[in-house]
Amino acid sequence: MPINLSVNLNKVALLRNSRGGTNPSPRIAGVTCLDNGAYGLTLHWREDNRHTRADDVRVLRALCKERGAEFNLEGDGREELVALGIELAVTQFTLVPTRPGEITSDHGYDLPRQHGEIAPTIARLKAAGIRTAIFMDANPEQMAAAAATGVDRVELYTEPYAAAWGKPQLKAELERLKATAKAAVAAGLSVNAGHDLNLRNTPLVAREVPEIVEASIGHALLADALYIGLAESVKRYVRACHGEAVDAPVTC
Repeated sequence: MPINLSVNLNKVALLRNSRGGTNPSPRIAGVTCLDNGAYGLTLHWREDNRHTRADDVRVLRALCKERGAEFNLEGDGREELVALGIELAVTQFTLVPTRPGEITSDHGYDLPRQHGEIAPTIARLKAAGIRTAIFMDANPEQMAAAAATGVDRVELYTEPYAAAWGKPQLKAELERLKATAKAAVAAGLSVNAGHDLNLRNTPLVAREVPEIVEASIGHALLADALYIGLAESVKRYVRACHGEAVDAPVTC
């Protein structure tokens, strides 16, 4: 089965915020993504509003509902974020751990140590009929502990795999992803993936880790869009998520 592509539009909001206006529009970008094959849209609303804001969440949730697409809301478990996800009945809520000063997400939850921190939030979201996911490092030994939280899915942190591209450790990182995905399924979980996936490294994951059902891709897709256009970028990432080799723009 191909991986479903959910496009993270945070960087569109970041560019808009840099000038304080309304251009570029996350909604118009979202329409383009859905028109060109994206399965859904993702937003990670951080407390500092560095890119996505609450009104973006409302607007893109409405767009996805209108278009029959999935909407994935990401972030920590703070009350305003969870309450908004429940109010809007988002399709999926992905809990992602954060630490002060981080540029981007760079680690998964440490389970079972953080069980008590996230299990009540997962229960609350599931009671509202929302599919839940948690961001986890690729570690097979933690998948049983992840399942014990009551979550529906894990999103595997793929940056170590991406960083190993073209290096001797690539095989080991890919095997770690494969083993973790198998352990997750054995524990009764579905598997998502995300972070630093791009046109070069996504096809291999799609072919070698069939357990992955969804990938959230934002930074690389939108960076490529600067060179080849957003519509074409989405089309190529959809193909990559089907395991096809696709041309990647030369970016450096």
